[in-house]
Amino acid sequence: MTAVPPSFDLSGRLAVVTGAARGLGAAFAVGLAAAGADLILVDRPGVDLGPIAEQVTGLGRVAHRHPFDLADTEAISAWVDGLRAAHGPLHILVNNAGVARLEHFNEITVAGWRELMRVNVDAVFFCAQRVAEHMIADGVPGRIVNVSSKNGLVAEAGLAHYNASKGAVELLTRSLAAELGPHGITANTIAPGMIATPIDGEFPLNRAAFDAAWEQRIPLRGGYGTPADCVGALLLLASDAGRYVTGTHLVVDGGVLADQMPRLRFMPPYRTTLSGDGAPADTDRG
Repeated sequence: MTAVPPSFDLSGRLAVVTGAARGLGAAFAVGLAAAGADLILVDRPGVDLGPIAEQVTGLGRVAHRHPFDLADTEAISAWVDGLRAAHGPLHILVNNAGVARLEHFNEITVAGWRELMRVNVDAVFFCAQRVAEHMIADGVPGRIVNVSSKNGLVAEAGLAHYNASKGAVELLTRSLAAELGPHGITANTIAPGMIATPIDGEFPLNRAAFDAAWEQRIPLRGGYGTPADCVGALLLLASDAGRYVTGTHLVVDGGVLADQMPRLRFMPPYRTTLSGDGAPADTDRG
């Protein structure tokens, strides 16, 4: 295994990752384990955490499996207390679990709105609230990383409830940073862009045309990102390397938010001004 730089070394730390069974959560769990952390893996009851637990233990780290329904807001506080009692001080919380639905604004029901908000907003806040209380009591300069989205910064049609939930996560995280800073606890978000995960796999849309349009929209070569592309941001925010980073977001989107309109595809092709050996073409090398 490649040595981890000291400021990124998470040896001796315990991390809680929600939505850990697949996608971003699974990549985050493996990345934290590779950096030395032990894991508490959380996902809904009935979801198989075995494969990701095996990857974590294969890296020589401990993997505790804790099925829990994060939509049960009233039970979160006692559940977090149980994690602390069973496994000791909690050093890192990664609020990754989330749900999304593609619906026109007038198709969103009150029940659907509240269900989405319970997981995407309520659970994020109340998990962070209780974990932070334990970090303070234990004297742990902890790390809280909430997974937001580019949709927490800009809107996208068909996702009014999802957009609103991720916008809420952004401001909740800044609020936590302001209150937890005096205790040495940081709170930040990771805002992924178009990452190849299962979260939107069942959206009712023309998938081939949609993916092709997005592939052209992303400035960085390679199109959609992968869960692994977000792990570096997490390791910065979860480790001593990010000790002085709080109340902010790291956008991992291949440059989408940096480019308001994909003008480049309508411009003449790029032509180099360098000669074959890399020197400026008009340089006098005589």
